[in-house]
Amino acid sequence: MITDEQRQAAADAILKAETDRKPIVQPSKTYPDLDIEDAYRIQALWAQSRVSRGARIVGHKIGLTSRAMQMASKMTEPDYGVILDDALYNDGAQIKADLFIKPRLEVELAFIMGEDLEGTGTRIYDVMRATEFIVPALEIIDYRTEVPRAITDTIADNAAFGAIVVGGRVVRPMDIDIRWVGATLSKNGIIEESGVSAAIMGHPAAGVAWLVNKLHAVSGGLKKGQIVLAGSFTRPVDIVKGDVIQADYGPVGSIGVSFE
Repeated sequence: MITDEQRQAAADAILKAETDRKPIVQPSKTYPDLDIEDAYRIQALWAQSRVSRGARIVGHKIGLTSRAMQMASKMTEPDYGVILDDALYNDGAQIKADLFIKPRLEVELAFIMGEDLEGTGTRIYDVMRATEFIVPALEIIDYRTEVPRAITDTIADNAAFGAIVVGGRVVRPMDIDIRWVGATLSKNGIIEESGVSAAIMGHPAAGVAWLVNKLHAVSGGLKKGQIVLAGSFTRPVDIVKGDVIQADYGPVGSIGVSFE
Protein backbone atom coordinates (compact mmCIF):
# COMPACT_ATOMS: atom_id res chain seq x y z
CA MET A 1 0.00 0.00 0.00
CA ILE A 2 1.17 3.56 -0.71
CA THR A 3 0.53 6.87 1.04
CA ASP A 4 -2.32 9.31 0.34
CA GLU A 5 0.26 11.77 -1.02
CA GLN A 6 1.57 9.16 -3.46
CA ARG A 7 -1.96 8.27 -4.56
CA GLN A 8 -2.67 11.93 -5.32
CA ALA A 9 0.62 12.30 -7.17
CA ALA A 10 -0.22 9.25 -9.31
CA ALA A 11 -3.69 10.62 -10.09
CA ASP A 12 -2.21 13.99 -11.05
CA ALA A 13 0.33 12.29 -13.33
CA ILE A 14 -2.40 10.32 -15.16
CA LEU A 15 -4.45 13.49 -15.60
CA LYS A 16 -1.38 15.27 -17.04
CA ALA A 17 -0.77 12.34 -19.42
CA GLU A 18 -4.36 12.61 -20.60
CA THR A 19 -4.06 16.36 -21.12
CA ASP A 20 -0.65 16.26 -22.82
CA ARG A 21 -1.38 13.07 -24.82
CA LYS A 22 1.91 11.61 -23.61
CA PRO A 23 2.02 8.34 -21.63
CA ILE A 24 3.71 8.27 -18.26
CA VAL A 25 5.77 5.55 -16.60
CA GLN A 26 3.54 2.86 -15.13
CA PRO A 27 2.45 3.74 -11.55
CA SER A 28 3.39 0.19 -10.49
CA LYS A 29 7.00 0.99 -11.43
CA THR A 30 6.98 4.39 -9.77
CA TYR A 31 5.35 2.94 -6.64
CA PRO A 32 6.34 -0.75 -6.25
CA ASP A 33 4.07 -1.14 -3.18
CA LEU A 34 0.97 -0.11 -5.18
CA ASP A 35 -1.92 -2.55 -4.59
CA ILE A 36 -5.47 -2.94 -5.95
CA GLU A 37 -7.02 -0.75 -3.25
CA ASP A 38 -4.51 2.00 -4.03
CA ALA A 39 -5.28 1.71 -7.74
CA TYR A 40 -9.02 2.23 -7.28
CA ARG A 41 -8.32 5.17 -4.97
CA ILE A 42 -6.06 6.73 -7.62
CA GLN A 43 -8.85 6.24 -10.15
CA ALA A 44 -11.31 7.99 -7.82
CA LEU A 45 -8.93 10.91 -7.28
CA TRP A 46 -8.44 11.26 -11.03
CA ALA A 47 -12.23 11.25 -11.52
CA GLN A 48 -12.64 13.93 -8.84
CA SER A 49 -10.17 16.11 -10.72
CA ARG A 50 -12.04 15.62 -14.00
CA VAL A 51 -15.34 16.48 -12.31
CA SER A 52 -13.80 19.61 -10.76
CA ARG A 53 -12.90 20.66 -14.32
CA GLY A 54 -16.52 20.38 -15.45
CA ALA A 55 -17.04 16.73 -16.39
CA ARG A 56 -19.91 14.68 -14.99
CA ILE A 57 -19.94 10.97 -14.14
CA VAL A 58 -22.77 9.33 -16.11
CA GLY A 59 -22.04 5.66 -15.54
CA HIS A 60 -19.50 2.88 -15.29
CA LYS A 61 -17.52 0.57 -17.54
CA ILE A 62 -16.54 -3.02 -16.83
CA GLY A 63 -13.34 -4.53 -18.20
CA LEU A 64 -11.58 -7.90 -18.19
CA THR A 65 -14.87 -9.79 -18.52
CA SER A 66 -13.34 -12.61 -20.57
CA ARG A 67 -11.34 -15.41 -19.00
CA ALA A 68 -8.56 -14.97 -21.55
CA MET A 69 -8.08 -11.31 -20.60
CA GLN A 70 -8.16 -12.12 -16.90
CA MET A 71 -5.44 -14.71 -17.33
CA ALA A 72 -3.35 -12.29 -19.37
CA SER A 73 -3.69 -9.72 -16.60
CA LYS A 74 -3.21 -12.28 -13.80
CA MET A 75 -6.64 -11.43 -12.40
CA THR A 76 -9.50 -13.67 -11.32
CA GLU A 77 -12.26 -11.08 -11.77
CA PRO A 78 -13.13 -8.03 -13.91
CA ASP A 79 -12.24 -4.42 -13.16
CA TYR A 80 -14.25 -1.21 -13.49
CA GLY A 81 -13.99 2.51 -14.21
CA VAL A 82 -16.25 5.52 -14.64
CA ILE A 83 -17.86 7.01 -17.78
CA LEU A 84 -17.71 10.79 -18.14
CA ASP A 85 -20.23 12.84 -20.11
CA ASP A 86 -17.56 14.59 -22.20
CA ALA A 87 -16.49 11.20 -23.58
CA LEU A 88 -19.97 10.14 -24.76
CA TYR A 89 -20.69 10.10 -28.52
CA ASN A 90 -23.65 9.14 -30.69
CA ASP A 91 -23.88 7.01 -33.82
CA GLY A 92 -22.46 8.87 -36.81
CA ALA A 93 -20.00 10.94 -34.79
CA GLN A 94 -16.78 12.27 -36.26
CA ILE A 95 -14.26 11.83 -33.46
CA LYS A 96 -10.88 13.53 -33.33
CA ALA A 97 -8.22 10.82 -33.17
CA ASP A 98 -5.78 13.15 -31.45
CA LEU A 99 -7.99 13.23 -28.35
CA PHE A 100 -6.36 9.89 -27.53
CA ILE A 101 -2.82 8.54 -27.24
CA LYS A 102 -3.22 5.16 -28.94
CA PRO A 103 -6.93 4.44 -29.32
CA ARG A 104 -8.44 1.00 -29.79
CA LEU A 105 -12.08 0.06 -30.19
CA GLU A 106 -14.24 -2.74 -28.74
CA VAL A 107 -17.80 -4.01 -29.35
CA GLU A 108 -20.09 -3.98 -26.31
CA LEU A 109 -23.64 -3.61 -25.00
CA ALA A 110 -24.67 -0.72 -22.78
CA PHE A 111 -27.26 -1.06 -19.99
CA ILE A 112 -29.34 2.03 -19.19
CA MET A 113 -30.59 1.80 -15.63
CA GLY A 114 -34.30 2.30 -15.02
CA GLU A 115 -33.95 2.33 -11.24
CA ASP A 116 -31.29 2.45 -8.56
CA LEU A 117 -29.50 -0.83 -7.88
CA GLU A 118 -27.25 -1.43 -4.92
CA GLY A 119 -26.46 -3.91 -2.17
CA THR A 120 -24.84 -7.30 -1.81
CA GLY A 121 -26.01 -10.52 -3.41
CA THR A 122 -27.08 -8.83 -6.66
CA ARG A 123 -27.77 -11.38 -9.42
CA ILE A 124 -28.49 -11.37 -13.15
CA TYR A 125 -32.27 -11.18 -12.68
CA ASP A 126 -31.89 -8.18 -10.37
CA VAL A 127 -29.94 -6.40 -13.10
CA MET A 128 -32.50 -7.29 -15.76
CA ARG A 129 -35.33 -6.06 -13.54
CA ALA A 130 -33.58 -2.75 -12.84
CA THR A 131 -32.50 -2.09 -16.45
CA GLU A 132 -34.78 0.06 -18.61
CA PHE A 133 -33.00 -0.28 -21.95
CA ILE A 134 -30.07 -2.02 -23.60
CA VAL A 135 -28.32 -0.46 -26.59
CA PRO A 136 -25.36 -1.36 -28.82
CA ALA A 137 -22.20 0.49 -27.87
CA LEU A 138 -18.57 0.86 -28.85
CA GLU A 139 -15.88 1.56 -26.30
CA ILE A 140 -12.73 3.41 -27.24
CA ILE A 141 -9.96 2.29 -24.92
CA ASP A 142 -6.72 4.19 -24.40
CA TYR A 143 -3.64 3.88 -22.21
CA ARG A 144 -2.28 6.93 -20.41
CA THR A 145 0.70 4.88 -19.19
CA GLU A 146 3.51 3.00 -20.85
CA VAL A 147 3.24 -0.75 -21.48
CA PRO A 148 3.42 -3.53 -20.41
CA ARG A 149 0.98 -2.79 -17.62
CA ALA A 150 0.19 -4.47 -14.34
CA ILE A 151 -3.49 -4.74 -13.42
CA THR A 152 -2.95 -1.94 -10.89
CA ASP A 153 -1.84 0.35 -13.72
CA THR A 154 -4.98 -0.43 -15.72
CA ILE A 155 -7.30 0.20 -12.76
CA ALA A 156 -5.56 3.44 -11.79
CA ASP A 157 -5.90 4.55 -15.42
CA ASN A 158 -9.72 4.35 -15.17
CA ALA A 159 -9.71 0.80 -16.53
CA ALA A 160 -8.33 2.14 -19.86
CA PHE A 161 -11.56 4.01 -20.64
CA GLY A 162 -11.28 6.53 -23.46
CA ALA A 163 -14.82 7.14 -24.76
CA ILE A 164 -18.14 5.46 -25.55
CA VAL A 165 -20.29 5.56 -28.70
CA VAL A 166 -23.95 4.48 -28.51
CA GLY A 167 -26.37 3.78 -31.34
CA GLY A 168 -28.39 1.07 -33.04
CA ARG A 169 -31.75 -0.11 -31.80
CA VAL A 170 -32.94 0.54 -28.25
CA VAL A 171 -34.42 -2.66 -26.76
CA ARG A 172 -35.95 -3.57 -23.44
CA PRO A 173 -34.08 -6.27 -21.52
CA MET A 174 -36.68 -9.01 -22.11
CA ASP A 175 -37.40 -8.17 -25.76
CA ILE A 176 -34.50 -10.31 -26.98
CA ASP A 177 -32.15 -12.94 -25.56
CA ILE A 178 -29.25 -10.62 -24.83
CA ARG A 179 -26.87 -13.55 -24.44
CA TRP A 180 -26.98 -14.06 -28.20
CA VAL A 181 -26.44 -10.62 -29.65
CA GLY A 182 -23.90 -11.08 -32.41
CA ALA A 183 -21.84 -8.34 -34.04
CA THR A 184 -19.20 -7.75 -36.68
CA LEU A 185 -16.71 -4.90 -36.46
CA SER A 186 -15.49 -3.46 -39.75
CA LYS A 187 -12.67 -0.96 -40.29
CA ASN A 188 -12.54 0.78 -43.65
CA GLY A 189 -14.89 -1.79 -45.16
CA ILE A 190 -13.02 -4.89 -43.91
CA ILE A 191 -14.42 -7.08 -41.10
CA GLU A 192 -11.74 -7.15 -38.43
CA GLU A 193 -13.58 -8.83 -35.54
CA SER A 194 -16.81 -10.64 -34.73
CA GLY A 195 -18.31 -12.05 -31.57
CA VAL A 196 -21.38 -12.88 -29.52
CA SER A 197 -22.46 -11.28 -26.25
CA ALA A 198 -22.50 -14.59 -24.34
CA ALA A 199 -18.71 -14.25 -24.28
CA ILE A 200 -19.22 -11.65 -21.53
CA MET A 201 -19.13 -13.94 -18.48
CA GLY A 202 -21.81 -16.15 -20.02
CA HIS A 203 -24.40 -13.35 -19.84
CA PRO A 204 -23.86 -9.58 -20.27
CA ALA A 205 -25.82 -8.85 -17.10
CA ALA A 206 -23.43 -10.99 -15.06
CA GLY A 207 -20.77 -8.30 -15.22
CA VAL A 208 -23.24 -5.64 -14.15
CA ALA A 209 -24.26 -7.77 -11.16
CA TRP A 210 -20.57 -8.17 -10.26
CA LEU A 211 -20.14 -4.39 -10.47
CA VAL A 212 -23.05 -3.67 -8.13
CA ASN A 213 -21.60 -6.03 -5.53
CA LYS A 214 -18.14 -4.40 -5.84
CA LEU A 215 -19.53 -0.87 -5.59
CA HIS A 216 -21.38 -1.82 -2.41
CA ALA A 217 -18.00 -2.42 -0.76
CA VAL A 218 -17.19 1.27 -1.27
CA SER A 219 -20.67 2.46 -0.28
CA GLY A 220 -21.78 2.90 -3.88
CA GLY A 221 -24.20 1.51 -6.43
CA LEU A 222 -25.86 2.23 -9.76
CA LYS A 223 -28.29 5.11 -10.16
CA LYS A 224 -31.36 5.49 -12.36
CA GLY A 225 -30.35 6.82 -15.77
CA GLN A 226 -26.73 5.73 -15.54
CA ILE A 227 -25.01 3.89 -18.39
CA VAL A 228 -23.09 0.68 -17.76
CA LEU A 229 -20.77 -0.76 -20.39
CA ALA A 230 -20.95 -4.51 -19.80
CA GLY A 231 -17.62 -5.50 -21.37
CA SER A 232 -16.28 -6.35 -24.80
CA PHE A 233 -17.14 -9.45 -26.79
CA THR A 234 -14.49 -8.82 -29.44
CA ARG A 235 -10.77 -8.18 -29.32
CA PRO A 236 -9.76 -4.50 -29.55
CA VAL A 237 -9.02 -3.02 -32.98
CA ASP A 238 -6.41 -0.28 -33.43
CA ILE A 239 -7.69 3.08 -34.66
CA VAL A 240 -5.89 5.92 -36.45
CA LYS A 241 -6.91 9.19 -38.05
CA GLY A 242 -8.93 8.59 -41.22
CA ASP A 243 -10.46 5.25 -40.14
CA VAL A 244 -14.16 4.60 -40.72
CA ILE A 245 -15.81 2.10 -38.38
CA GLN A 246 -19.02 0.14 -38.78
CA ALA A 247 -20.33 -2.24 -36.11
CA ASP A 248 -23.25 -4.37 -37.32
CA TYR A 249 -25.38 -5.95 -34.59
CA GLY A 250 -27.89 -7.52 -36.98
CA PRO A 251 -31.47 -7.15 -35.68
CA VAL A 252 -30.28 -4.74 -32.98
CA GLY A 253 -28.97 -2.23 -35.52
CA SER A 254 -25.56 -0.77 -36.23
CA ILE A 255 -23.13 1.97 -35.23
CA GLY A 256 -20.96 3.97 -37.58
CA VAL A 257 -18.22 6.43 -36.59
CA SER A 258 -15.22 8.01 -38.26
CA PHE A 259 -11.95 9.36 -36.90
CA GLU A 260 -10.54 12.64 -38.14
